[in-house]
Amino acid sequence: MDDPAAPGPAGSPANDNGNGNGNGNGNGKGKPAVPKGRETFRNQRRESEGSVDCPTLEFEYGDSDGHAAELSELYSYTENLEFTTNRKCFEEDFRTQVQDTKEWLELEEDAQKTYVMGLLDRLEVVSREKRLKVARAVLYLAQGTFGECDSEVDVLHWSRYNCFLLYQMGTFSAFLELLHMEIDNSQASSSALRKPAVSIADSTELRVLLSVMYLMVENIRLEREIDPCGWRTARETFRTELSFSTHNEEPFALLLFSMVTKFCSGLAPHFPIKKVLLLLWKVVMFTLGGFEHLQALKIQKRAELGLPPLAEDSIQVVKSMRAASPPSYTLDLGESQLAPPPSKLRGRRGSRRQLLTKQDSLDIYNERDLFKTEEPATEEEEESAADGERTLDGELDLLEQDPLVPPPPSQTPLSTDRVAFPKGLPWAPKVRQKDIEHFLEMSRNKFIGFTLGQDTDTLVGLPRPIHESVKTLKQHKYISIADIQIKNEEELEKCPLSLGEEVVPETPSEILYQGMLYSLPQYMIALLKILLAAAPTSKAKTDSINILADVLPEEMPVTVLQSMKLGIDVNRHKEIIVKSISALLLLLLKHFKLNHIYQFEYVSQHLVFANCIPLILKFFNQNILSYITAKNSISVLDYPCCTIQDLPELTTESLEAGDNSQFCWRNLFSCINLLRLLNKLTKWKHSRTMMLVVFKSAPILKRALKVKQAMLQLYVLKLLKIQTKYLGRQWRKSNMKTMSAIYQKVRHRMNDDWAYGNGSSCSARCSCHKALPLQQVWHLQDCEPRAFKIQRTQKQRPRA
Repeated sequence: MDDPAAPGPAGSPANDNGNGNGNGNGNGKGKPAVPKGRETFRNQRRESEGSVDCPTLEFEYGDSDGHAAELSELYSYTENLEFTTNRKCFEEDFRTQVQDTKEWLELEEDAQKTYVMGLLDRLEVVSREKRLKVARAVLYLAQGTFGECDSEVDVLHWSRYNCFLLYQMGTFSAFLELLHMEIDNSQASSSALRKPAVSIADSTELRVLLSVMYLMVENIRLEREIDPCGWRTARETFRTELSFSTHNEEPFALLLFSMVTKFCSGLAPHFPIKKVLLLLWKVVMFTLGGFEHLQALKIQKRAELGLPPLAEDSIQVVKSMRAASPPSYTLDLGESQLAPPPSKLRGRRGSRRQLLTKQDSLDIYNERDLFKTEEPATEEEEESAADGERTLDGELDLLEQDPLVPPPPSQTPLSTDRVAFPKGLPWAPKVRQKDIEHFLEMSRNKFIGFTLGQDTDTLVGLPRPIHESVKTLKQHKYISIADIQIKNEEELEKCPLSLGEEVVPETPSEILYQGMLYSLPQYMIALLKILLAAAPTSKAKTDSINILADVLPEEMPVTVLQSMKLGIDVNRHKEIIVKSISALLLLLLKHFKLNHIYQFEYVSQHLVFANCIPLILKFFNQNILSYITAKNSISVLDYPCCTIQDLPELTTESLEAGDNSQFCWRNLFSCINLLRLLNKLTKWKHSRTMMLVVFKSAPILKRALKVKQAMLQLYVLKLLKIQTKYLGRQWRKSNMKTMSAIYQKVRHRMNDDWAYGNGSSCSARCSCHKALPLQQVWHLQDCEPRAFKIQRTQKQRPRA
């Protein structure tokens, strides 16, 4: 099995310095290469100056973007000509079936239902061409009969109305049968396999069917207060229908998962994978629930288990947080584990000051540091810094490293605002039961000389300060739902006969997990393969699958303007795929964790086995600020704008203009989801945390702090916090602003030695040596980053 994100060799072109060899000297001589290195260093500094200043992004995180934006992302710009085709098919059929000259919007509801019933009857024909025309007529109805509307609001309104009407008449079930027929169509698959290049024409029928189903799911999923009672009843019925499909009694999401795996296996290269992923994401969100519904389920489940209510809602707390100013991006020794020792830098004047910019641990509170400036760097200092950069750049085995250099003092903005002291920490501290046990074990060994196991109540022989400490720890003790679930599983293992068989409630998450269980590794590998192909950092040689089948036209562009439009369309296509996969994986992990912790662990293990961690790091090994502010959209071509007005003549200026927004919503949404996913995979997992250290994620994550958005910064700081103890004392000394930001924004764990602990050896508290009841468990053999070895042992099957 090929790894989706396998690390490249140390001598690969990714580690080259751009001059043909890896020593940073193009001709083997030192002095002639100095002007070139100096010029390169200055160019890199000028490039970095433009990306340092980033305004605070006014971004509100949620389940999805606005309704119009989510509908517009269904269509590529190459499909715009098909809007007219759909309208013609509807008007031809409507004139033959409706005797009056009325339009669709003028018909009574009964007449509209009668016409829809006639459309569904005409779908059951043998001819594929006639069936496609009727399906296009249905798609025109789902798109809002835009030919009879005057504004975008009217198009969106009638799109929702028509989708509810289509569902009530049984359209979704009819299209589901057609979708099964197209999936099993071997003739279309073999025709696509014979073609050297698959285009948008090879997936016409599938795109029409998936578009109708996506519009119905998205419009019915959207809840509004003014919705009539009949629509609310239809919504709940539709949710149940998607969870318990009439075909083989399996959820509709499993059919879409099978399409994803079939596409990645190469058996169906013509599948419109973007539409499949968007529909899969929205179906999972609709059937399982979004983040707000997830929080409500969590509160309800804690109440059922007799646990105290949650202290806060994490997403709501993050919304009230303010983004921190990014730390200084001076090239320091903390950016690499293999930087030259200070003894070798003493002979170079000013290089130690240039490479080791130490920051006071409280400099975010010190007003004087806001006005500190540095002397202009001399040519020798620039040369030595460039040499240090070449040394660091050659040590990245897996990921490429962007240059991180400070802006010149003349362009450094000086803030005149006074520093606002924080009123308090945003999070309530949490203490686990094992933290209290470990604290008492150390205290008893120190003061008494023996331990009492898991007894946390007996404090005889311990000094008074220890009593106060235990009292404080117990005040902030947090019992999670996962702790109760693990305890129940352990009791079932000890007394399987007396306790009897466990009664598992048939929740939507449980039903989906049972259906996914036996093919779950294939599902995860397929999603990560597509994510790798859609990542902007992926090279052409790593694209093992073609994800552009539903965006490339039959005839390739012949003019520069057409090429620019297609390039924007392709980039937009990849961004939407990344957005759907990241949101889908995060939703699955969160719902499975709430349903049962072992389900979450099982899915997480297979994501880790498929190289999800280095893949996400590979994704972030780019200019994240440029990715978030990318303008890969043409507003006049977006649905529904393109349907109610004549398309203007596109020019180079209009293509490059884009919208006037500060950032791209979907790209920032994707970055936050991937960071949350990485946090889910590495939290409380020592071996996976060491993977972050091995792959040198610290400089990559630190660069992401350039984006001034509170939620993104929070999850970056969480990932930095869990590996801080393994990065060495010099990294902590050189990154005190980052350490202070972690203290300010990340939740505190009492007795946590993240800021000063020595991570050179595996501690006794390491959870990697404890066997979990999973199918495959990792055991860390060596905690040294350079000798990181993992073996897998077979354990019992997870709870199904």
